Amino acid sequence: MLEKFLKQTSFQDNEDYREHLEFIVPERFNFAYDVMDAWAEECPDALALWWVNDKGDNRKISFGEMKELTDRTAAYFSSLGIGSGDMVMLILKRRLEFWLSVLALHKIGAITIPATHMLTSKDIVYRNRKAHIKAIVCVGDTYVLEQVEKASQQYAVNQILVSVGPEVPAGYHDWHAEWKDVPLPLNLQRVSGGTDTMLAYFTSGTSGEPKLVAHDYLYALGHLTTGVFWHHLHPGSIHLTVADTGWGKAAWGKLYGQWIAGAAVFVYDQERFDACRMMEAIERYRITSFCAPPTVYRFMVHEDMSRYDLSSLEHCTTAGEALNASVFDKFKAATGLSLYEGFGQTETTMTLGTMPWVTPKPGSMGLPNPQYDIDLIKPDGTSCQNGEQGEIIVRTDNVIPMGLFKGYYGDDALTRQVWHDGVYHTGDLAWRDEDGYYWFVGRTDDVIKSSGYRIGPFEVESALMTHPSVVECAVTGVPDPFRGYVVKATIVLKQEWKDKAGDGLVKELQEHVKKETAPYKYPRIVEFVEELPKTISGKIRRVEIRQQDESSYKDV
Repeated sequence: MLEKFLKQTSFQDNEDYREHLEFIVPERFNFAYDVMDAWAEECPDALALWWVNDKGDNRKISFGEMKELTDRTAAYFSSLGIGSGDMVMLILKRRLEFWLSVLALHKIGAITIPATHMLTSKDIVYRNRKAHIKAIVCVGDTYVLEQVEKASQQYAVNQILVSVGPEVPAGYHDWHAEWKDVPLPLNLQRVSGGTDTMLAYFTSGTSGEPKLVAHDYLYALGHLTTGVFWHHLHPGSIHLTVADTGWGKAAWGKLYGQWIAGAAVFVYDQERFDACRMMEAIERYRITSFCAPPTVYRFMVHEDMSRYDLSSLEHCTTAGEALNASVFDKFKAATGLSLYEGFGQTETTMTLGTMPWVTPKPGSMGLPNPQYDIDLIKPDGTSCQNGEQGEIIVRTDNVIPMGLFKGYYGDDALTRQVWHDGVYHTGDLAWRDEDGYYWFVGRTDDVIKSSGYRIGPFEVESALMTHPSVVECAVTGVPDPFRGYVVKATIVLKQEWKDKAGDGLVKELQEHVKKETAPYKYPRIVEFVEELPKTISGKIRRVEIRQQDESSYKDV
């Protein structure tokens, strides 16, 4: 399969990878036909999807069966009046129907908009109006159905509504009652591919209104490097990525690159994340490749990992936020495995990372993926020297990389704010060491300016994470009349430390940070909380903490 898409399919080291990574792009590429149906023809009995839920249900689907199921789903959607170019929102959690829907929509040329089940009616109304959504396919649980119904009352357009159960209200199509009776199409023909719009994600909303990020069909092929190289997958691999299907990380780890590699996508459908149950699943189902956001690893290393047989794991990766070095060290001590970090955005595939042939530096984002022309620039637009802090950008004046978004749907002005003059601005700050590794500092709006110093929150958070009392933390700036801003740490403590929360522990944590990093960076304000505000993808919403503090400290 790889020979269809790459001039060279394996690499000895990063220099070889940087110099010789070159894609072969089929005309009108469409993942559903050119990858999934191709595997169905070549290896019909090979395992494509292994779906397990927390109730003990278990289903294995081969590539051959996947073709039949997605062909039938494509015919079903067509029978409902869904066609090429129509926007279809999927609110399906980790139900099996998510994968069938995505591939079926690719086959008929409709545009997929994955969405989290945590949306409110207000969120759904906003998405309806922004994207002109024609159909919603959703799980039939009470909360989701209530929110869709409230949104439908405000959105004065008749929509096609489909429920996959268990509840199917009046006015909804019943997937399981109707789908099975739709005849298989004799011969589906691709109507979309290449640079046509395939997929659109609403950003997770760390600040401001969510933007609608539009991707073409080549985005799926752009994830070849994600699954084949970064996840280190091959036929026979069983890969588990921890991600809600409404988050862009699902495209990174549950769809495209994994199936290009011929690996099996393992889905653990659990209603609520539990680190111990996750490790039990890895042990029971002999998962070989695992990817999760740093939040998941933070909770895993605070459990007794020696209770679980994780020996089936061959390769582990992380993305979504920067990884604290202390978590890297604890995980390696428990498993013998390094964590290979990757960096990217909803707008991109992986732009920086540590490939298997690269030695990870704990806490580093890794090296540029040669798929992208990466640079680090200062505010005046000039390139940074090693050791200088700057913004990560993608240069597009020579070529637009495969995997970079088309733009923000319906908002050219917003697109031009971040992508202009041949440069895409990520808004992420980092510095580069003498070996070319990038080190995350924070978002451009997360940097704290205190008494003339610029303080990146991640370094302070990493220092705090090395203290035995800390499970999670978020560092933000609080307005101060003398210093401009002071550093604040919002901290979740381990259970056994919670009764020690007080002035004594605050002082201990402050002194700990002074020893671990530059003394001026220590948090002058420390707040202990039960949990941190997060997006569905597990990213800490520092903006929410800042907004709360701005009202609390505005008169200070």
